[in-house]
Amino acid sequence: MLPISKITHILYAFVNIKPSGEVFSADTYADLEKHYPTDSWTATGSNVYGCVKQLFLLKKANRQLKVILSIGGATWSSQFATVASDQQSRELFADSSVTLMKDWGFDGVDIDWEFPQNRAEAADYVLLLQAVRRRLDAYAAEHAPSYHFQLSIASSAGSEKYERLDLKSVSDIVDCVYLMGYDYAGSWSAVTGHQANLYSSTLVAESTPFSTEDAVSDYLAAGVPSHKIILGMPLYGRSFDNTAGLGHPFSEVGAGSWEAGAWDYKALPLPGAEEIYDAAVGAAYSWDPLAQELISYDSPSSVRNKAAFIKAKGLGGAMFWEASADRTGNASLIETSYDCLAKDSGIDSQENLLGYADSRYANIASGMMTTPTYST
Repeated sequence: MLPISKITHILYAFVNIKPSGEVFSADTYADLEKHYPTDSWTATGSNVYGCVKQLFLLKKANRQLKVILSIGGATWSSQFATVASDQQSRELFADSSVTLMKDWGFDGVDIDWEFPQNRAEAADYVLLLQAVRRRLDAYAAEHAPSYHFQLSIASSAGSEKYERLDLKSVSDIVDCVYLMGYDYAGSWSAVTGHQANLYSSTLVAESTPFSTEDAVSDYLAAGVPSHKIILGMPLYGRSFDNTAGLGHPFSEVGAGSWEAGAWDYKALPLPGAEEIYDAAVGAAYSWDPLAQELISYDSPSSVRNKAAFIKAKGLGGAMFWEASADRTGNASLIETSYDCLAKDSGIDSQENLLGYADSRYANIASGMMTTPTYST
């Protein structure tokens, strides 16, 4: 169960993109159709169900909670380059994104293009973001004049990816950049390493090919305002099997919670493993000497260290991928970040929007206020 009262945004990920630029639901059952126990099977009218209805109900109960439509991701980024390169497809992308956002009763759009491959695609990215920003503002002017719909992106902490981008121009358009401070090491690596370390290691340099500190410094130097950088942290671990430890070769990544080599945080450390926190690099990992398995992940200790870094650098907050893998109570990484960043001063209190009178779904258009009509 998410600690909703301690969260400002949910990024609902992901929706897909057609070659034409149209954004669409790739799982209509989960998004729109699934009936939860409190949903009626006999109500008439064009109502929405599924996750979209549940998210709207969460918004009603927690007015600080904004729900954002997240587009693309690692699986569905293949169309971005083509779509962004053409004005007509950019406009269709923007129009369909905002249409889906208002039909679902969401508060903004997040673009997760993984990743522009060259300067030309980076320039097209700016044009795509500008098109979406214009469409969001036009919709607000007509239907919600006092409301600001948010636009964000997810961006890599790997220098070979973000150095291609015009980060200053991007940051002038978006409300925030979700810096994906994870996947620094994994199955693709030559040796084991930390997958989300805050700092570089001076003792085992091979274990920290990237660092969050370096990425944040580069984003700031490129002109991204500190308050627009939201530091992303993983709610999963990357495993390495048949290894002698950090910075050493490995032969495989083993099993996982949802794919080989990727374990939900709530499953860690695995039985037989000891959790170790390396304060020098701001990273946790588990080590099983019998199985010779190392798993790199974030822990409450590393999150507290990162929260202190966020405050010291004046960053905009923390983000986690993805919420279902968290624990509860004192072991929750989301709650740990809240306790460090916002417990005393509170979180962003900007209210969400509940008025979507032009939504195609009757229950969204009514704000979930109408009495259901039942068929006989």
